Amino acid sequence: MAIEVKKLTREFSYNGMTLMDPGPTFTPDQVRDVYSAQYPELTTAAVDGPEHKGEVARYTFVRAAGAKGAHAQI
Repeated sequence: MAIEVKKLTREFSYNGMTLMDPGPTFTPDQVRDVYSAQYPELTTAAVDGPEHKGEVARYTFVRAAGAKGAHAQI
């Protein structure tokens, strides 16, 4: 019985958008850091996944939920 090795394609998602993978040498956290220059709210986002669908491994950037403003409890 032969074992077939397939390379997974990584996909990154944020706020309904699909973001390109800058390269397989980047960890998902590093990919988030690359895109945080364009989307500053990603600096505090969590990386969810991967969710596997066929040959695609999809990571989702999830913004951190929290209180904002002068009345936020610390």
